[in-house]
Amino acid sequence: MRRGFPTIAWLVLAATLLLWSGNWIVARAVREDIAPGMATVARLLIVLLILLPFCLQSLKKQLPALQKQHWIILATLGFFGGGLHLGLQWLGLHYTTATSAILYLSTSPLFILLLARPLLGETIVPRQWLGVTISLLGIFLIATQGQIQTLSFNIGDLMALASMVMWAGYTVFLRLRRDTLETPEFLVVICVFGLLFMLPWFTYEVLTGAKTELSSMGALAVLYSAVGSLLLAYAGWSYVVTRLGAARAGVTLHLMPAMGVGLSIVFLDEYPRWYHGAGIALILAGVALSSSSEQRNPGSPVTPS
Repeated sequence: MRRGFPTIAWLVLAATLLLWSGNWIVARAVREDIAPGMATVARLLIVLLILLPFCLQSLKKQLPALQKQHWIILATLGFFGGGLHLGLQWLGLHYTTATSAILYLSTSPLFILLLARPLLGETIVPRQWLGVTISLLGIFLIATQGQIQTLSFNIGDLMALASMVMWAGYTVFLRLRRDTLETPEFLVVICVFGLLFMLPWFTYEVLTGAKTELSSMGALAVLYSAVGSLLLAYAGWSYVVTRLGAARAGVTLHLMPAMGVGLSIVFLDEYPRWYHGAGIALILAGVALSSSSEQRNPGSPVTPS
């Protein structure tokens, strides 16, 4: 192996994590420029326009061969990961800070664990239940903005959490996938299903007069979300996992909240409060305690795009 090779992989990893983290910052920055449903639909359309010319012919050959169970799993993946989770993320950032929302990225292993039990039949041992409880205390602390006695939750934080729950569902159902689609073809199918599931949301925005026209800032944000945080970051993550291994790359995902907080300070002038620090400490402690030794599929995306 060449000496500089790992260095390149680590640089690509840093760029990938920054691209993913930056999506939350961008969504918060343009929250008044474009409606969440419109932003999500536009993002999906951009991805389709980029990918379809390269895989349309192969899709024509492979799609007729898919069986009913393949379509059910693909449709389910489209529901959980095709767009609704991103719409919730963008809508939630209308009501909460990027600092609070991005800290919830570290909750995805927790929700994956909880969903894997009923969907995959995996057993949760007492140590893991303790970890879940500790993480929930951290979530509770951030969502109430440190005022736990009020039991008043920020609606934006709840939407960000719902986005993480949906992404966890997407990750769990990836393990049930048995089709033979390559990654570009798979992304096209997921985006098409994502558009279908986003149509009621987008229709509601149009009928209620939400801001569905693209301003220059809104257009740039959608372009970044589609090309930067989805296509480029996805390609970068695949490269990194191949070069460094899933385990070494996976542990770096917990750097994203720190990156996001740093970006929030620089670009949004949002500074973390005491409950952010205490909450993320509890979340990470709980995730560490509840984490299974089982390895994820190296080819599976493990972070929201």
